[in-house]
Amino acid sequence: MDKQIKLFLDFLANDKKASSNTLQSYKRDLMQFDDYLVENRLKFMKVDSEDLNAYFDYLKAQGKKTSTISRSLASIRAFYQYLIKTKKLRKDPSLGVRTPKVEKKVPNILTDKEVELLLDQPKTVDLKGIRDKAMLEFAYATGMRVTEIISLNIEDINLQDDFVFVHNGNKKRTIPIGAIAVKALREYIEKARPIIIKEESNNALFVNLNGKRLTRQGFWKIVKYYKDQANISKEITPHVLRHSFATHLLQNGADLKAIQTMLGHSDISSTQVYMQFQNDSLKDIYNKAHPRA
Repeated sequence: MDKQIKLFLDFLANDKKASSNTLQSYKRDLMQFDDYLVENRLKFMKVDSEDLNAYFDYLKAQGKKTSTISRSLASIRAFYQYLIKTKKLRKDPSLGVRTPKVEKKVPNILTDKEVELLLDQPKTVDLKGIRDKAMLEFAYATGMRVTEIISLNIEDINLQDDFVFVHNGNKKRTIPIGAIAVKALREYIEKARPIIIKEESNNALFVNLNGKRLTRQGFWKIVKYYKDQANISKEITPHVLRHSFATHLLQNGADLKAIQTMLGHSDISSTQVYMQFQNDSLKDIYNKAHPRA
């Protein structure tokens, strides 16, 4: 099975242009499945839906979350579909397996006042403050994932037309940037970044104070630092800023489909989770305006 897993991952990387995180996720799920098969003396080419259901029952007994089991099924299903596509197998054993229902968690979001308080914390009196101000304003202005933000290069930003060009695996999207974030970015790019970077060949947009590309951990620490400075009791992560971005857009009348596009959600159901935070004022508008409300 090891050989087929390697070929499958090569296919995802070369043909599907899957990201490094996606590849690691598939590899982890499939290697765990392979370990189970070896332990139970099962052949991966001969398993059926009952064997797979038994495996997922095993994962459940191990205390794995429903979301983890659902992801594992998706990985295994993609693997077997690849085997069928490459004519290594005729029948997909995962077809008879039901996808476990994953309950959508209620996103943690900030109020308008909390966002304003957080974004007011960085003081643009030194290089770090200028960078941090630009970074936080940009994160809230675009709703981008932290991995996407730290992967940005300087050429991905267009401050003349106020947008950012986002790459995520083989997917690309364009997100507009608001005026306040543009102003903070321009100050960072013109005044701070040229001094922080050690080599002109470094094209990373956001860098740490050593001039290297900012890491996920570095980004998280910065957000936590200013959360503490603002004395906000809620847990705040870069993803909370993403949730707040989407919720506040929706509350102010943005189209759900447009929000889906900006967030990079492939399925509208992932975006619909924010519908629960719609303002009561929108209901009032509907009740007053709709002839049959």
